[in-house]
Amino acid sequence: MLTRRTMIAGLGALTCLPALAQSDWRQSIKEIRFGVSSAEHEAGAIARNQPVIDYLTGKLGVPVKLYRVSDYAGLVEALRADQLEFARFGPAVDSLGRRVLGDKLQPLFRDIDNNGQEGYYSVIVVRADSPYKSVADLKGKNFAFADPNSTSGFAFPSYFLRKQGFDPQNHFGGTVFSGGHDNSVLALVRGQFDGVATYQVNETSGVVQRLTARNMIPAGATRVIWTSPLIPSSPFSTRANLPQGLKDAFVAAMMAMKAEAPEVWKVYTDGQVSAYAPAKHEDYLDIIAVTEELEARRKQKPAG
Repeated sequence: MLTRRTMIAGLGALTCLPALAQSDWRQSIKEIRFGVSSAEHEAGAIARNQPVIDYLTGKLGVPVKLYRVSDYAGLVEALRADQLEFARFGPAVDSLGRRVLGDKLQPLFRDIDNNGQEGYYSVIVVRADSPYKSVADLKGKNFAFADPNSTSGFAFPSYFLRKQGFDPQNHFGGTVFSGGHDNSVLALVRGQFDGVATYQVNETSGVVQRLTARNMIPAGATRVIWTSPLIPSSPFSTRANLPQGLKDAFVAAMMAMKAEAPEVWKVYTDGQVSAYAPAKHEDYLDIIAVTEELEARRKQKPAG
């Protein structure tokens, strides 16, 4: 006979419960934890995410709390330790998550932008008043990536720059990880770097555009000199060992947000997302290939 203690002893055990208990997930889960990376500026992240957290609390009928994790890899570790129920992270982190969690990591859905595009781009940005017109012009200059587990802020630019004959380790005078996209762009505008890797969806949506809208950098302060191939949109993901009823309720709430809470939707998506589309692991196989190539390079011993 199942007791209440048995039900709350561990989320991993929920997969063994009868279907009725699975659908009545509120009996065993009293709080839902939604994780985001701290890569975005703290005040901006809270302003953008908190309305969604409040909306979800009302829709799901249990408290939903926002957890900002120190870096991208921290989200994967939190999911592995059953310390988060849902999280959103980039495709490269999805690849890391698959290596760490296997089938325990389950993508749910991803953005479709206002033009019907299900993805975004890595871009290399320089100051608008700089003389740099191309990646070649950045030879010997200081450059910042965002995070070692960022798709647009490291994996894609590293991979495709090498394909184009620019090995970041040899081409730039020095490279660092800034700790996040906002950090990279803010430091670029302040003159700390000559170029940075970040992301944008299109000419009206991205990190630079968001920081400009918040008056954190002047309008027209930067210029894009390189753009990657399309990166599939970042998935909202969960743990497969959660009750199906909870996962279904979360997806339904997020899908309904645009119609039921349009102001929350606008703030959360910067007005640049038209809808959500289902996501599955197979959507990110190309990303996995890129990140695996990068991992293999990391493991190579220097020659000599």
